Amino acid sequence: MGSLPLNTFNPLDPAEFSDESHAVIDFIADYYRTVENHPVRSQVKPGYLSKLLPKQAPLFSEPIDTILEDIRHDILPGLTHWQSPNFYAYFQANASTAGFLGEMLCSGLNVVGFNWISSPAATELENIVMDWMAKLLKLPPCFLFSGGQGGGGVLHGSTCEAVVCTLVAARDRTLRKIGHDAISKLVVYASDQTHSTVQKAVRIVGIPPANFRIIPTSAASGYSLTAHSLRAAMEADVAKGLLPVYICATVGTTAVGAVDPIRDLGEVSNEFGAWYHVDAAYAGSATICPEFRHYFDGVELADSISMNPHKWFLTNMDCCCLWVKKPSALVDSLSTNPEYLRNKASEANEVVDYKDWQIALSRRFRAIKLWVVIRRYGVINLVEHIRSDVAMAKQFEKMVSMDKRFEVVVPRKFSLVCFRLKPRFEGDDALSINQRLLDMVNSSGRAFMTHAKVDGMFVLRFAVGTTLTEMRHVEMTWKFIQAKATDILLEDV
Repeated sequence: MGSLPLNTFNPLDPAEFSDESHAVIDFIADYYRTVENHPVRSQVKPGYLSKLLPKQAPLFSEPIDTILEDIRHDILPGLTHWQSPNFYAYFQANASTAGFLGEMLCSGLNVVGFNWISSPAATELENIVMDWMAKLLKLPPCFLFSGGQGGGGVLHGSTCEAVVCTLVAARDRTLRKIGHDAISKLVVYASDQTHSTVQKAVRIVGIPPANFRIIPTSAASGYSLTAHSLRAAMEADVAKGLLPVYICATVGTTAVGAVDPIRDLGEVSNEFGAWYHVDAAYAGSATICPEFRHYFDGVELADSISMNPHKWFLTNMDCCCLWVKKPSALVDSLSTNPEYLRNKASEANEVVDYKDWQIALSRRFRAIKLWVVIRRYGVINLVEHIRSDVAMAKQFEKMVSMDKRFEVVVPRKFSLVCFRLKPRFEGDDALSINQRLLDMVNSSGRAFMTHAKVDGMFVLRFAVGTTLTEMRHVEMTWKFIQAKATDILLEDV
């Protein structure tokens, strides 16, 4: 029930902050020590939590120990444990000590750096850390603040934000030339492997959904979008009097980890005058390794590129890097200048005001989090982190290939392996047996995977990348998958 406080209410008392923060940190540390013991995918039923928590908010304060005990008893069972070493679903959202410490600093300092004057260090650190990241990925100078060509970068919360902002910029760049009434003529292009965020962005910015072209891919191209198919689609639209406005290429697609040919698509995009965006949300982190950098060849042809450190760069949620060649295109579409935000530095164009590079006005101090991660681990350890995950995925792919009952559906490029149980005979329902296998693995709580559909095939996705995952976890999970496969095949005899 809580109790009536006897002292003056002080919600930010430094001594209390220190004591209770230690309690929370100890709670989280204990969680990481035992996370492997939890069912990876939550086993609760819809509506479970409303049966456990009070119907009304507490009238008086409650101690942090009581709250943490309720989290342990009521909340943890309802979580899918993304930091479990046996989490192989979706894509990883890996955490780290440095990422957590950076997030603590971000939340603790709690600045709202929407323009330079509101927190100069927040803006300037973001400028610097975005250039650091660009150099780690070996992006061309046209994307750097220090590149001398007018480019630069911004930290968003997600790729969804980055796509919406760049699509708005692309839309307005074209409509300024032909008139805003012509929005119904604008066309956006992506492949059937492109993340669904592009489709959502099309709706948000007012381009007719019918003008979103989803171009088919095939096994012959490794499920990448070919320049030939893109050109054919664009030529067909131009012949109808429509205007290509935006193309999204991907480095590491969600379903199968495919990589689009960045240079080839860039040449086609530039020929038609469309905005060219490269989404490297998942696999962009891998390009800090020299052996993966060639997947970015031709990126100088892009207008913008994004990647998510919160996926594979040990940076706790949320953190998305977006670089643009011409930041003025974002500012022209997203800038507002109410009187209460006016200041001499902004009006003199001496500084970056990040409010004009994003949808919202308010923004978090994400730069300090990414800065702490890079400094705390250094490039050498970050490269080793990526290579370690790739090596585990490579070993998993090898184990799958050695079991004749299974097949690798798409050759692995990074840390995602796509595989399935093979049909046992002509007419066998491979979708059914693979769906059953996935359900058996996930409902056990021992591991969590997700699926994709490729060329009509139901494919199991095994995404390696959780920070705590070691080779022993991969090997144990594979043996468990094999055992469940055996159970299914014996049931059907």
